[in-house]
Amino acid sequence: MGKNYYAILGIQKDASEDEIKKAYRKQALKWHPDRNIDNKEEADKKFKELSEAYEVLSDSNKKTIYDQYGEEGLKQGAMPEGAGGMPGGFGGFPGGTFKFSTSGGAGGFHPTNANDIFSAFFGGKSPFDMEDQGSSFGGMGGMPGGFSSMPGGFGGFSSMNNMRGSSGGFGGQQFGGQEENKTVTRKLPIDLEDLYKGVTKRLKVTRKRNNTPEEKVLTIQVKPGWKAGTKIKFNGEGDELYNGQSQDIEFVIEEKPHKRFKRDGDKLKTSIEVSLTEALTGFQRNIETLDGRNLLVKGGEGTSVVRPGQEIVVKNEGMPNSKSGTKGDLIIECKVKFPYSLPVEDKNEIKRVLGNRL
Repeated sequence: MGKNYYAILGIQKDASEDEIKKAYRKQALKWHPDRNIDNKEEADKKFKELSEAYEVLSDSNKKTIYDQYGEEGLKQGAMPEGAGGMPGGFGGFPGGTFKFSTSGGAGGFHPTNANDIFSAFFGGKSPFDMEDQGSSFGGMGGMPGGFSSMPGGFGGFSSMNNMRGSSGGFGGQQFGGQEENKTVTRKLPIDLEDLYKGVTKRLKVTRKRNNTPEEKVLTIQVKPGWKAGTKIKFNGEGDELYNGQSQDIEFVIEEKPHKRFKRDGDKLKTSIEVSLTEALTGFQRNIETLDGRNLLVKGGEGTSVVRPGQEIVVKNEGMPNSKSGTKGDLIIECKVKFPYSLPVEDKNEIKRVLGNRL
């Protein structure tokens, strides 16, 4: 879950601009690292969080994006719902759009240095020159729009669409920006199932050619076994620059968290709960694989028992290797559930049956 900027500043969601400034002023003075020498590590963390929260909530554009999409959408470069005449929504959800800006860096919101924000707000004064209370805003004055014009601001917007496979809504992307940004990089979140099986992604981008917007569909064939960090580059498919060249577009694969499996290289890890009775007498489970098969797993067969934390290794049921085509192992951790209490007669029966064998 992303950061709750309202909670960080201690304000309500409907707080006015004046209330946002007052909250930042009070908290920033309280948690400035120079005022917390004996607790500098915690103060530094809180000071940075407060600055980031203020930078977002004091800027109406950033605040709108944050309220719609949260911290993740803001930092990945989402545009406000309905911007550019396009439907709202969030990338990765059915029918949604995810629109991006590339102005001001690699795209999306990047927090400004906390000390720069403090200095701009208080007109360069030292935290020891200021009182903890009051309504003066120092050098902040009537500075409009928060810090959108400072380094790390969100930048401008253009609209575009995006398609996932033949249907659905991966979300829109916008590429382009300043001349010095020869390569524009964007994250491409992929489900673990798709990284297991492979998938075709078709992304419709809008770029400027001869200063005129045009659309282009880029196709990415995600191979089974691709890992987070894999880069796919499209040379010359971005905006046309002032020197006549065109930007390159580079996607970087990002693995979405999975509710049941965790990837470790070519291995897949998961866990199952086993009752104490099953641990002592044996069990079997059906585990659904990433490609929809039911895999039968057994434990505690014969005279063996299942120990808490014991791992069952299933060969060749892990992630495929995109280079060799082989698969890693599936590792299943057994979590043995112990009862909170037992009737005395059950305990006596266990003692009778097990004796001193355990």
